[in-house]
Amino acid sequence: MCQLMGMNCNTPTDILFSFEGFHRRGGQTDHHADGWGIAFFENKGCRIFLDDKPSVESPVAHLVRNYPIKSENVIAHIRKATQGEVNLANTHPFMREMWGRYWIFAHNGNLENFQPEAGCHYNPVGGTDSERAFCHLMERLRAKWCQQPQLDELFAEVARLAAEISSHGVFNFMLSNGEVLFAHCSTHLHYIIRQAPFNTAHLVDDDVSVDFASVTTPHDRVAVIATQPLTDNESWTPLVPGELLLFRDGSPLSQHLPG
Repeated sequence: MCQLMGMNCNTPTDILFSFEGFHRRGGQTDHHADGWGIAFFENKGCRIFLDDKPSVESPVAHLVRNYPIKSENVIAHIRKATQGEVNLANTHPFMREMWGRYWIFAHNGNLENFQPEAGCHYNPVGGTDSERAFCHLMERLRAKWCQQPQLDELFAEVARLAAEISSHGVFNFMLSNGEVLFAHCSTHLHYIIRQAPFNTAHLVDDDVSVDFASVTTPHDRVAVIATQPLTDNESWTPLVPGELLLFRDGSPLSQHLPG
């Protein structure tokens, strides 16, 4: 299975500390070595970096580690291929436009016998179940609304579609339009909210610590979401299978539980 990481904040923040540990899971501290990618929103714009090489040895990952891009919403993915060849077209995150904004999506899991009909607006470029799921999700949302609906309506529909797609297998995913970030759990997903009073955090995958009190303001609030916790001295909250969370300004705003 792949590895996911996301960040949602109330002020533009760099993800260098979390990425320092996360990128090592792509071939060093874990066996996910079939490509990786990361997307940063900057207002309505989006920077996306993709490489089909393992993240631990990728020159693109080296660039990102030394480039303190500040963003309010970030999605990163390290791939362990289950469907589709190892190539750039099959590398997450995927990006599409809808309602005048870019949407970014990354998936961890495996969807079996999932072959939705071709869409009018969104179709996959590569050969993964992940991109098929993203295009299907986008197609259904765009068919339902010509313009972006109220957030509670959108959340309810994403929850319904996530449950529908999850019937085909494991569907851990993150989805963002640069304003909010959706996180859905089928098996493993955890999050932490960092806010004042800030403490020192230590990475699981590398012997690196940071004192967040020295690099933040008392008003900063940052949510970090990952397949498995990135630090070993903080309390991460696990999502339950079937749970969907919506993050905005560094806090979980809406929650949908299974059942």
